[in-house]
Amino acid sequence: MRICSLLPSATEIIFAIGMGDSLVAVTHECDYPPRTSGIPQVTRTNISPGTPSRKIDAAVSSILETTGSLYELDLPLLEKLQPDIILTQRLCDVCAVSYDRVQEAVKKIPSHPVVMNLEPHSLEDILDNILMVGEAVGGMDSANRVRADLERRIERVRQKTAQITNRPRVFCMEWVDPPFCGGHWMKELVDLAGGRDELANHHRPSHRIEWSQVLDFSPEVIVLTCCGFSLQRCKAEGEILAKADGIARLPAVQAGRVFATDGSSYFSRPGPRIVDSLEILSHLIHPELFPPPQLVEAFTVIDFAPAAIHHE
Repeated sequence: MRICSLLPSATEIIFAIGMGDSLVAVTHECDYPPRTSGIPQVTRTNISPGTPSRKIDAAVSSILETTGSLYELDLPLLEKLQPDIILTQRLCDVCAVSYDRVQEAVKKIPSHPVVMNLEPHSLEDILDNILMVGEAVGGMDSANRVRADLERRIERVRQKTAQITNRPRVFCMEWVDPPFCGGHWMKELVDLAGGRDELANHHRPSHRIEWSQVLDFSPEVIVLTCCGFSLQRCKAEGEILAKADGIARLPAVQAGRVFATDGSSYFSRPGPRIVDSLEILSHLIHPELFPPPQLVEAFTVIDFAPAAIHHE
């Protein structure tokens, strides 16, 4: 079995079920586990990682309207690698090569690979995807074990938060400039972790919201889960957030409960580490119940210096 993964989450699933040696191609964003670095990369993007977030948002909208895809597929290399199966998705054109483009490309590959669409909208969907991939690549027994272990961890969190009455208002920001709410599984993760995110779009894509909605919601905890951003980049977005109108009066800022996370590795990647994301959130929302997960460079407090906060 020769596997091409066009999703970082699918790459992690393949390794989690013990099929990493079968991967012949991955994307330029597949960075975990470390062994992934030695596998040929068949995608690239023209958006520089250092571009300011507002310009990234504008560029994404413009490119999707004109070309339909943010990513270029190295078709000659893919033809040379001759995969038997390609794992991709229809969920979000911002996150991977468009599904239609992959379908068109495989017509030129002599091995006639099967294209498998992964499209999770919820936590349950993510767990189901692990079984789907396991069945498709001949790793079903291992996939069942991986899912069972993740379900046990989810249940431990659920049992701890089931009876709590204090459920803080939590705002998970998928993007800071302009502000986007959390989408798909994020509201579910916050609920499981013992909070409530009434700005999140439940089992639906993230979307742009007005800053006035955030002020009205008055979050007690703010978690930056910026899609595609590392912890360091996400923390830097805090400097933009500090200039938002009325930020100083939000309870989360006053209590020092604004956090940056490695959104790229965790919250926006629907693979096995989505349960790590749940455990991170559980600690950030209820540190009295959950000790900090031992995850290097996964999250940090954003320390708003008084001079940097916008006061009305």
